[in-house]
Amino acid sequence: MSLEPIIHADQQLSLWVNSLHSPWSDQFWMFLSDSKVWFPAYAALAVFTVWKLGWKKGLAVIASLALTVFLADQLSVMVKNSVMRLRPCYCTWMLENELHYPLPRTGFYGFFSSHSSNVFAVAMCANIAFRTEDRESFRPLTIGLFVWAALVALSRVMLAMHYVGDVFVGMLFGLALGAAIGYATRFIVLKARL
Repeated sequence: MSLEPIIHADQQLSLWVNSLHSPWSDQFWMFLSDSKVWFPAYAALAVFTVWKLGWKKGLAVIASLALTVFLADQLSVMVKNSVMRLRPCYCTWMLENELHYPLPRTGFYGFFSSHSSNVFAVAMCANIAFRTEDRESFRPLTIGLFVWAALVALSRVMLAMHYVGDVFVGMLFGLALGAAIGYATRFIVLKARL
């Protein structure tokens, strides 16, 4: 079976999503996509985690979130370097069809999205790990994390760094990895009675 129809459909969908840009939205997507912005958010999440869970459980959850980000990032880079699918901003067909890319072009390969896998892995891991306590008290935070993850993933298409398929696969990978580490953390925290 040829992948060409799927690849072309992914290109067309990505081009359509990317065409919804505007000068003001470019700034918003660039802000969301900038990983330097994430460090204060991660620091705030760490402080909140220790505050709500106590230092023992909090540190266990923070360690699991750090491991999640590390693995999601490194594994996605390994896959990118193995698959070697060019980013949309390097694709001649996409450029000929008026792809909008407001950022300087970076690394050549984009499958699958590290940004998408990282943020969805964190959201899922936190969602599960926080269930060692009252789930309702964490609901606004976990909803916020998933909304943030979806917006970051969308930003990568809007900025022409990834195809929709890249961010979708990154999302699925991140959710699976985040769930695995989240459940392992929850098991350890409950078993150790931290």
